[in-house]
Amino acid sequence: RMDQALLLVRNELTAQGLRLAALSGSCHQCLYQFLAFVPPSNGSLRKLGTAVVMVDTQHPLTLLLNGSVGDRELCKIQYHFGEFGNYSLVVKTLSTSTKTVSCDLVINEGPINSYLPILFAFLVYMGILAILIVGRLFMKIDPVRNWVYKKLNPRETDRLINSELGSPNTTDSVSSDPTRHLWSTASRQRLRSLDTLRGLSLIIMVFVNYGGGKYWFFKHESWNGLTVADLVFPWFVFIMGTSISLSLSSTLRWGSSKRKVLRKILWRSFLLILLGIIVVNPNYCLGPLSWDNLRIPGVLQRLGFTYLVVAALELLFTRAGAESGTLESPCPALQDILPYWPQWIFILMLEVIWLCLTFLLPVPGCPRGYLGPGGIGDFGNYPNCTGGAAGYIDRLLLGEKHIYQHPSSSVIYQTTMPYDPEGILGTINTIFMAFLGLQAGKIILFYKDQHKQIMSRFFIWSIVMGIISAILTKCSKEEGFIPINKNLWSISYVTTMSCFAFILLLLIYYLVDVKRLWSGAPFFYPGMNSILVYIGHEVFENYFPFKWKMQDSQSHAEHLTQNLTATTLWVIISYLLYRRRIFWKI
Repeated sequence: RMDQALLLVRNELTAQGLRLAALSGSCHQCLYQFLAFVPPSNGSLRKLGTAVVMVDTQHPLTLLLNGSVGDRELCKIQYHFGEFGNYSLVVKTLSTSTKTVSCDLVINEGPINSYLPILFAFLVYMGILAILIVGRLFMKIDPVRNWVYKKLNPRETDRLINSELGSPNTTDSVSSDPTRHLWSTASRQRLRSLDTLRGLSLIIMVFVNYGGGKYWFFKHESWNGLTVADLVFPWFVFIMGTSISLSLSSTLRWGSSKRKVLRKILWRSFLLILLGIIVVNPNYCLGPLSWDNLRIPGVLQRLGFTYLVVAALELLFTRAGAESGTLESPCPALQDILPYWPQWIFILMLEVIWLCLTFLLPVPGCPRGYLGPGGIGDFGNYPNCTGGAAGYIDRLLLGEKHIYQHPSSSVIYQTTMPYDPEGILGTINTIFMAFLGLQAGKIILFYKDQHKQIMSRFFIWSIVMGIISAILTKCSKEEGFIPINKNLWSISYVTTMSCFAFILLLLIYYLVDVKRLWSGAPFFYPGMNSILVYIGHEVFENYFPFKWKMQDSQSHAEHLTQNLTATTLWVIISYLLYRRRIFWKI
């Protein structure tokens, strides 16, 4: 099968059988898992003891061979097996006098390179990009552009030529391009970099939700650490916070009352939560949706609640003159922070609550402050403690049947307890992530059109968040005070993701809005229709042309082709909607 290799264990020892166990390199402080018993060889019949097992190829493995007599450790081998490879492990005695045992790993059939499809897909998309760039350069040549416009719309061209207005000049041709017109109009009204970053996050999210070619690094990390799939949701939350700052500022500046804006915030939050519970619910796979198995938390639910808290907080404490820089500040270096001290105090209080609940709340049968995955982790001492206080609060308040049943830790750590990565306690840090995005929006408003100031503040914030992450994690995956963990939405996860988000926004802002070297395409288009694309890709996930029956379901290449095709289709759909000026807003 995919991500597996065949291992034949040959036991040439006549005196004892072998117990084969394995430990995944990605499983921290885990128990060895028994794989097979290999009988001793029969010397008189010249028959070797053999056993065949399937081994994982996603991560390095440590193989442990113990003798059946006295359970003595005979050998330990660390190896990273290759997908679809065929291996033999030969165990024999080197010296009968010293009873020295050797374990030799032999490659019978070499593995395939399962990463070639990624390289091929990258080259295909780079080729498409090169064609588009060349086409754009050709369109800057007047004769070529006029010829293309005439071929695309010959009746309109002939009408203009034959009309009393005369032949269209270069200015008319440029202004008649709806894409250019839309770009120039949108550029004056909103920052394209925000929609571009939102669209980039969304497209990666769609790709990994569709399967990511079944590669392990396009799936969520089993517990501590990061993969590509763990990057995108916090970036989306960050940009939501930035958009809240800009949109509320614009709405209030145009004279809308705070009461009217608050009603809109409440209604939008309600719709997001309702859509998440009713429309986008993974428990549909268990049959018709019913209260017995309804998953209450979810991505849209968390977005809706986070939006409600952050937007209401901003609306409640916003002050006239703060965004324009007219308010005096005792510390110039903090002049884009100090005017918003009530919001910061509220957020810091939320973080104190998260820390107290996480590290001080007593959880039955678990050590206080436990942050582990349970299962076979921590040497199997706390199998039912998955997520510590975060998991306990969800199970206590929501019930085990109303949270996610198959967390990412269930594969590597073999956890049996349900755990929801979008649970109650983690929502506090999601609010913090959105608030950091809102701070980015404040910077944009405070230093309006001062590009160097905006980019320097983004860089400083990124450095500060990076330093906090380094302290919390001790620059380690497992040994820090608070490890980076997407399932828990740990504070170190938020600071790390915000560090990346500030840097990424800085780069996109520079390329798209400052230098105009990049229009933001193709990510700009799904960024303009993010709710439609997200809900659409969930609802139509199992329908053609987003999914079809594969010839070989154990092929990364086929899965990658299907997932990239489905993701590309949503980009095309969002582009067509953009051309027709169709935007679904809640």
